[in-house]
Amino acid sequence: MHIIPLPAFRDNYIWLLRAGDRALVVDPGDAGPVLDYLAAEGLRLAAILVTHHHADHVGGLARLRQACPAPVYGPFNEAIEGVDHPVGDGDTVDIAALGLNFEVLEVPGHTAGHVAYFGRSSSQPILFCGDTLFSAGCGRLFEGTPAQLARSLSRLAALPDDTAVYCTHEYTLSNLAFARAAEPHNPERDAYAEQCAALRDAGRPTLPSSIGREKAINPFLRCDQPGIIEAVAGHTGQRPVDAVSCLAALREWKNVF
Repeated sequence: MHIIPLPAFRDNYIWLLRAGDRALVVDPGDAGPVLDYLAAEGLRLAAILVTHHHADHVGGLARLRQACPAPVYGPFNEAIEGVDHPVGDGDTVDIAALGLNFEVLEVPGHTAGHVAYFGRSSSQPILFCGDTLFSAGCGRLFEGTPAQLARSLSRLAALPDDTAVYCTHEYTLSNLAFARAAEPHNPERDAYAEQCAALRDAGRPTLPSSIGREKAINPFLRCDQPGIIEAVAGHTGQRPVDAVSCLAALREWKNVF
């Protein structure tokens, strides 16, 4: 099996998984790149996974379903036209054509019903997390609360360290710039930033990341670290009382960074 990033819009990735002559796509905000790739490679679409309702994740569903009908899995408590297989926490999505099974994880915060898909390829665990977790960052709080987002991020952080993290935006370099402000002394983060800058200079994606890497460099997964607590206190003038208040302050700081 191969996992291919299909660039869309300014900084989205539509992830396409292929095995043999069958393919699965995740969060197709634009049908064009998917249809072009399927045609060029002679692939048939087996299924579509959707993490949440924002247009840059679902905008291509109608055209895709018309061109190549396939089951569409998405969160049961978000109104998404075209989702014909609603899923919730603990459900299993079986994509027999690719030999894949995904566990559905509810991860509200960015939106109220956001879900992620956790599975295992032949080589390692894989996670499609939409806009909940980014490399060195996390999604904005549009519909959820800081407590919900904190729980969601903790849940993802509890996955195996070697889990490959496929988020949906190329935000890594800008997130790392904020991470340096939020945690000034983190040598592993600085080394990762150099690697990511080299990848982007070469025109390559910084993704996937991994859960282990994110736990080491992502400030939103490190709200219990003294350096981050002190940086938040210095920025806001008030020391956060717990990890949730630290996360809330970090997210507000990132919004205006």
